[in-house]
Amino acid sequence: MFKLGHPSAIALAAAFAIGAAPAHAYMGAGVGLSALGSMLSFLGVMLLMVVGFVWFPLKRAIRKFTGKNEDAPAVEADRRDDDTQT
Repeated sequence: MFKLGHPSAIALAAAFAIGAAPAHAYMGAGVGLSALGSMLSFLGVMLLMVVGFVWFPLKRAIRKFTGKNEDAPAVEADRRDDDTQT
């Protein structure tokens, strides 16, 4: 059985890639627009993934290291309101 890194497997894969013939197929307007929409939505998802997994934790870490906390004044105001009600 061939292993993935075996030289003959690499040579066989290269031979298949070089010897591939073009499909000569027509893609109509409906399929083309659907493919374009799918590609754009995929790129949008990738962008949101970068924002969600990289930017927000990075922003939180920067806020932690600089000592700036946007929620602190609101929490302090809530504590004052609780003290006046009792």
